[in-house]
Amino acid sequence: MVSVMGRVTGSGRISIPAEIRKAAGIENDSDVVIQLEGKEIRIRTVDEVVRDVQARAKQMLAGKKNVSVAAFIQERRREAKRE
Repeated sequence: MVSVMGRVTGSGRISIPAEIRKAAGIENDSDVVIQLEGKEIRIRTVDEVVRDVQARAKQMLAGKKNVSVAAFIQERRREAKRE
């Protein structure tokens, strides 16, 4: 783990040192996701979060048949007709 001292400005901004941004894959002017877990702040790239969600979805759907967006929409339409 790499640790560096930082400072929160009066306007609430924090600068992330270049070495940490580079190690985390955060490029200038890129979007990030900021998460609060307890009192810990996590900053991750959007791509990393998307990959994590995709992996979790794949794990949850493993072994299930007929799992797709098209199948989901088709099922919702069948439910709507029954109502």
